[in-house]
Formats: sequence, structure tokens, C-alpha cells
Amino acid sequence: MTLYKAPLDDQRFALFDVLGAEAVLTGLEGGDGHTRDLLDAVLEEAGKLAEQVLAPTNWPGDQEGCHYDKATHTVTTPKGFKEAFKTFAEGGWAGLTMPEAYGGQALPAVLGTATTELFQSGNLSWSLYPLLSEGACHAMELHGEEWQRQLFMSRIVSGDWTGTMCLTEPQAGSDLGLLKTRAEPAGKGLHDATTYKITGTKIFISAGEHDLAENIVHLVLARLPDAPTGSRGISMFIVPKFKVNADGSLGERNSAYAGAIEHKMGIKGSATCVMNFDEAEGYLIGQPHKGLMAMFTMMNAARLSVGVQGLALSERALQNSLNYARERLQSRALSGAKFPDKPADNLLVQPDVRRMLLTQRAFVEGSRLLVLYNALQVDVEARAKDEATRQKASELVAFLIPISKALVTELSIECTKEALQIYGGHGYIGENGMEQFARDARITTLYEGTTGIQAADLLGRKILQLQGVGFRHFLEEISAFCQQHSADESLRAMIGPLAVYTKQWGELTMKLAGRIQANPEELGAAANDYLYYSGYITLAYLWAKSVAAADKSGQAETFKQAKRDTAAFYFARILPRCLMHQAGIEAGVATLPQIA
Repeated sequence: MTLYKAPLDDQRFALFDVLGAEAVLTGLEGGDGHTRDLLDAVLEEAGKLAEQVLAPTNWPGDQEGCHYDKATHTVTTPKGFKEAFKTFAEGGWAGLTMPEAYGGQALPAVLGTATTELFQSGNLSWSLYPLLSEGACHAMELHGEEWQRQLFMSRIVSGDWTGTMCLTEPQAGSDLGLLKTRAEPAGKGLHDATTYKITGTKIFISAGEHDLAENIVHLVLARLPDAPTGSRGISMFIVPKFKVNADGSLGERNSAYAGAIEHKMGIKGSATCVMNFDEAEGYLIGQPHKGLMAMFTMMNAARLSVGVQGLALSERALQNSLNYARERLQSRALSGAKFPDKPADNLLVQPDVRRMLLTQRAFVEGSRLLVLYNALQVDVEARAKDEATRQKASELVAFLIPISKALVTELSIECTKEALQIYGGHGYIGENGMEQFARDARITTLYEGTTGIQAADLLGRKILQLQGVGFRHFLEEISAFCQQHSADESLRAMIGPLAVYTKQWGELTMKLAGRIQANPEELGAAANDYLYYSGYITLAYLWAKSVAAADKSGQAETFKQAKRDTAAFYFARILPRCLMHQAGIEAGVATLPQIA
């Protein structure tokens, strides 16, 4: 079994000392009450739920997995999951950031991100059941009709029901233009709205079937009879597991069933379903043929949440590998015994063990700043008092989403690998928990868009199609920070390299854009390296910002020194990875010959 302690001190430092979240949030529309005291209290309770309720179910849930009954098409979740969800729902967590009009608490998105990290560290598999509910609510809030929000969204907000996102089909993965699911008009239904018969098969549907809530609301992409081909012909439909009466009570079983659950490498407590829709009753949400736009509302929220999953796994792996390194006695330090009264020194005396731990710490704490920074911009985008500020935040969010999703999840693979290495052979044993984290981390780089897709989105859409508007905002912010601290002696070792890398980032981007214009294949050849290159500079900025905040904070000196030491490690040993990725970018498509 593994340990877990909610990292509340570091979350608070990131939120309030580094990002200034209290000042930002209380300055937004409706943010008067979003004070540090309130956010602190919510984090404290979320930490208790993660530590006391969710964490104990993590390893047993992985061992047991989900149970699928072929005769009834139902799924039973692992022992303790249903009780944990009941506690979650009764605590109001399902509606934490949802509008008050539909039963939510309307708290900031950045607080939702911070609490989600805690829940996902507690039990990632369990956290996938409520995860898509938030995205489904956002889609209905922005694109649905009022009766749909009152009837479906309010029940998800209360935790009585959950939501899913049904995109992928056997022949249509990331290329949704290939999907075949059909939607046929079928007369009038609730609120005199047209009902549709939805027919098709979806795969890889997280929480598509389970026993945690009384109903599941599927948001399904399908084609109307008059739909144009390709992605422009996709519409979105609300398809509940049980049909819903006008008063919100449940009717008969809809013809939307789980045909199977996948046998997976990890997240075994999460039911990943094949969903079969056989003329299932559904309602159009949003405009006809505009479903992909509505689905992107869910996907962006989900992509940030998946980035948080990578952080959550890395945090738990770090906590346990650090504890193991402190306690495990193994050989002596190279320079002589450090604990001569013991039969051997602990693992911390070994420089390479410290390298692995510092790598994890640098990525965990840097990633936390990145996802919280991104989430704070989501709040500004939604509730800033002037349009210009909202637009700038929107452009920053669009630029940072692929980095937050792809980089943080890729780093989680490195972090869990290093944690397992510290355990040595004991890391390979299931009871010690490290191998589960390593397995679970693998999926985070795949769903909601693989790393390659995120990289193509960053370079192809956010840099080229959108002319790098969010990128320019971010460069200006880093440059302003470097100028502000140019005379700060304690930051000298970071400000100089950061300023140089930032300047080179802009120059490399311009040069790469010219190459892509001449040969579009250069985009695919450079995108992955460009994402890593961009991500490592982004973390460097956040680490420099962290040290500047620590120096001015009221934190204990040991806390401040740990920040300085980890930042120095990052700049000396991690940031130079940019040179490797720059070489990959500059090598170009010519170094990627055709493969027969």
C-alpha cells in the first residue's frame, strides 16, 4: 500500500504566493467572496476526502477492477467506489464550480483544478467517473436549451447522475470526420422538442456504464440525414441511459447499452466501455452540424483535467519514492559512511537517487504551477470585467492547453519511472504501488488527444493558424518578468538564461513557420520537439517566478531553500534539454525518410 498526504502547503504557495490568485479572483465578476480563507477551507476538506476516503480504495480497486455482466449490460465498480461517490456527491463536490442557477456553488475553476488534483492523486480510476460530468455540464451550459440545463444538467450537478462524452468509433479515432453514428428525427418529445433515434457504436467511453449513479447522460456525436460529409456534418445529442420524464423522474431503459468493457494496462477501476446505441432516444444539443464545436467545450476542459492527472500521479509517486529513499538502508556513500551507527546509509546519500528525486520534484511543482496558471486564466476568460482582458485570457488558455495536457502527462511517465527505479526490484512488486502509477500514467498521454495531436494543435493551430497570438502574450509576460527582476541578485542565475531562451523561442518559431510555409511536412516533423521545447521554457519561467515569490513570502526558510535548490537543479540539468529538441526541430523532415 502507498502513502498519500495532500500537498496543501505547496498548492497554497502556488495559488496565493506565486500566482496571486486571491487578488485575481476577487477582482472578477461575482468574485467578492472568493477569498483565500474560503479557498483554503475548501482545499482542506478536499484533502481529507482524498486522503481518508479515496486513497485507501486506490490499490484494492486496481486489483479488483470492474465487473461486467454480459446478460444485463451492467458494470459493478470495485468495492468502496460507490460509497466514495456517495460521500463526494453529498459533499457538493460535483457542483463545486457549476452555476448556482443549477444547484452549483459557482466557485472558481482554479479551485476546481486544485481539488481535482487531490482527488486524482487519491484514486485516479475513481476520479474518472465524475470527470466527464463537468465537461458535459459546460457543454449544456454553453450550447444547450434552458429546459435541457434544468432537466439534465442540474441532476449531474447534484451528483444524482453523471455525464459522458461519446466521440470515438472503431474506424474514427482522432479523425472524427469519419464517424458513422446516425441520428434520425422521430417526432416530438419533452418540451415539444424533436426526438432523434441514435444508432451506432462508440468505443473507449470512460464511465459509460457503472453503478455509482442512478442515470448516465451521454453526449453523443452523430450525423443527421442531411449532414454534409466530414467534420462539418457532426451534431451532438443528449442520450440518457434511462429516459427522463418532464418532472425529472426516470422512465424506461433507453436503448443505450455497454456492449463490453476494455481489458486495460492501467486505470483498471475505471470502466472504459464499448457503447451500443440502437435507435436510442436523444435530443439535439446546440445547432445542427455544429456538434464538434460544442464537443470542443468538453474536450478543452478534459484536456486540462488529464494534464492534472499526470501531475496527480507524479505527486503520489514522488511522495512514496522520497519516503522509501529516506528509510531504505542500502550500501554506503561514496565518500564514506554518513550513518556509521547503522548497518548501511539510506538511499539519499547516493547522488543519482537525489537526481531522480529532484527531477520528480522539479516536474511536480513546476507542473502544478502550469495547470493552476492555466486554470486561473480560464476564470479570467469567463469573468473578467472587460472584454480585452477576457480575450487575452482566452488566447493564453488556447495556447497553454496543449502544453498543459501533453507535457505534464509525458513528464508523469518520467516521474513514475524514476520513482520505480528508486524502489529497485521492490518497485516491480504490486503491493508497493509504484508499478500501478507507472501503468496508470501511460494512458494520460493517449486519451483526449495523444501527445502528437497536442503537438500538432500547438504548432499547427495555436502558432500558425491563429498567428501565435497567445504565444506572443506569453512571451511578453516572460520578458516583463525578466526585466522586472534583472537587478535581483538572488535570481541572476535564472533570469539571464530565461531571457536568452525566451528570445530564441521567438526566433526559432518564426524560422520554423517559414519552413512550414515552404513545405507543410515540416510541421509534422517538428511538432513534437517544438512542444517539449516550449514546455521546458514555460516551466523555467514558472520556476523563476516561484523562487521570486518564495523570497518575498512568509514561508519557512527550509521551504524557501527547497524552492531555490530545485529551481537551480531545473535550470542546470533540465532546461538544457531544449538544445536537444532544437536540434530535432532544425534537422527537419529530410531526416525522416519514407518507410516501406
